[in-house]
Amino acid sequence: MAEKITPRIISDKEINDDKILDLTLRPKKLSEFIGQDKIKENISIFIEAAQKRKEPIEHVLLYGSPGLGKTTLAHVIANELKANIRITSGPAIEKAGDLAAILTNLGQGDVLFIDEIHRLNSMIEEVLYPAMEDYSLDIIIGKGPSARTLRLDLPHFTIIGATTKISLLSGPLRERFGMTYHLNFYETDDIEKIVNRSARILQVALDEESIKEIAQRSRRTPRVANRLLKRVRDYCQVKGDGKVSSDFCQAAFNLLDIDSLGLDWIDRKILEVIIEKFKGGPVGLNTIAAATSEEMATIEEVYEPYLLQLGFLDRSPRGRIVTDIAYKHLGKKKPKQNNLI
Repeated sequence: MAEKITPRIISDKEINDDKILDLTLRPKKLSEFIGQDKIKENISIFIEAAQKRKEPIEHVLLYGSPGLGKTTLAHVIANELKANIRITSGPAIEKAGDLAAILTNLGQGDVLFIDEIHRLNSMIEEVLYPAMEDYSLDIIIGKGPSARTLRLDLPHFTIIGATTKISLLSGPLRERFGMTYHLNFYETDDIEKIVNRSARILQVALDEESIKEIAQRSRRTPRVANRLLKRVRDYCQVKGDGKVSSDFCQAAFNLLDIDSLGLDWIDRKILEVIIEKFKGGPVGLNTIAAATSEEMATIEEVYEPYLLQLGFLDRSPRGRIVTDIAYKHLGKKKPKQNNLI
């Protein structure tokens, strides 16, 4: 079996170290939140309008890839509303009683943030519908013919749901959100601003070149950028005087085995296997999995998305194909006879 790095430094999934870092670096206001400008403007308008009417905002659904700031934006909205925020997740709500306990403890104008909302089971969703629409909670007392329904009035609150897989949300649940926003990958300029802001908060001295080096390896994801900043800071404190220069930054990334586009050795291994063993493709996903000793689901869900985003891989009916720009990036010659479609 191939050696696995768990967790990957450039993974967009949250790891334990990120939780403390996120609390330190998380912006508190919309003015401090960098990027996603259109979403920020829309949110600012509907918050101000709701405050003028002196009523809670409508329920909000945020979706997009991991690490783009859905949780952070939920906290920012709560702060802008000067409201308390209660945090839970879809898998944590196992029974209707769990949801009832959460909802009955909310106050007027509070925000309930449900992460991974697509993982709520259908029974929980049925209880949630009247709570979202009518601010009421139906509780069944007793069993069988003697069972009766008791309706409890709830304070007006706002649910902010976050998901990476909006397609897995049921239609009725999606329709009950008044506003739905898709968080996109960040522009490089915005990532540089995020790195600069995080460096100031963490009191890390770094130059413009180092900011660019970190930003271009961040996969256009703030979570990855902040994690890389932390790793570079650690390297410079041990190997140097704590100041981050371009040379030290490059040395740190060489040690971490992360190249100029944020690819690690596993990403490059997948591309190299397709090139060297299958002449660049097309090759089926199951064959790639067998050749790299990785699971098919892991390749498809963890490694492939960024390679596709860069344009390094193409998907065809016959399998995956390595593109010309991937050959150029890896410094490899394209085979003369390539079985392309």
